[in-house]
Amino acid sequence: MSTSEAAAVQSLKTKSTEELKQDVLELTKGRNIASMKEKVDFYKSELEPVVEELSKRNPNPDPASQVPLVLGGVWTPIWSTIPFQDSLPGRSLEQSYQIFRDTGFYANIARYAPGSQLKIGWGLKLASFLLALDLMIVQKYGIVNDKWYIENVAIKQALRWSGKPLSISDANNWVDKVIPSLPKDAQSGSSIIPDLENVDARTKKRLDTVFQTKPTLEHMYIDDELRIVKTRREANQRPSYTVAIRRGGLYEDRARIQGNALLPHPSQRNVQARKSGNALLGKLHAGNDILRKSTPCGLRRQRARLM
Repeated sequence: MSTSEAAAVQSLKTKSTEELKQDVLELTKGRNIASMKEKVDFYKSELEPVVEELSKRNPNPDPASQVPLVLGGVWTPIWSTIPFQDSLPGRSLEQSYQIFRDTGFYANIARYAPGSQLKIGWGLKLASFLLALDLMIVQKYGIVNDKWYIENVAIKQALRWSGKPLSISDANNWVDKVIPSLPKDAQSGSSIIPDLENVDARTKKRLDTVFQTKPTLEHMYIDDELRIVKTRREANQRPSYTVAIRRGGLYEDRARIQGNALLPHPSQRNVQARKSGNALLGKLHAGNDILRKSTPCGLRRQRARLM
């Protein structure tokens, strides 16, 4: 460790826990749209020292004590190096949720605007950029030998019109509808065949690979507002890191969640212009106006069925 690095680490030790949490929010602000390599490099070079110091101050290191905290609200991952989250383009951070239930299940939910990567009938091809794909990965969780136990049990999806946002209430209702309807083998912890009919072959293969893994989970830091989570898809793979905030909590405004994406960090504005998908989402909403004014009868019927 160089002299400057040692000084930086020492400086972190003098900060309060709240200051360190604010550092995490500020450092990750708007950076989730970077490439995976950029995010991994960013974690190693800038975020890791702050997270390591915070982990030493974790007020809830016992996994069993963490369960009531995750059950205490709906969480949104504002920054992550988990690859599957970007398996489809156009993910809306504002409409991304982690929802835990006391039945031993939780759901990772996200809305995507994948456009041409949807696998839909030819009659809806012209409307593909007006559609959103809501994706849910259902997982079973528990505490085994003082560690989090995670198992993928189902993937669900819904094709919806993009003009109506997937609200927190909608996401909660979807979870409460899906989990009780899972087959008995899934309720007991066995995985079922994932529902991937509306995505193309490449995306289906990628999601199916993720579904077959046996992930591990560790909270490096957790309180009732902020979670910093370390996960592995498999024990021999490199870890991924996720920063999540509780929706409606103290840090939502500070994380600057607005509209369909986090506001960009100044150094990432040009990247976001290319990658964030906001331009695509603008076209989606404009397309909705066009559709309302001039939709052919056949497509209107398709639209009514989807809604």
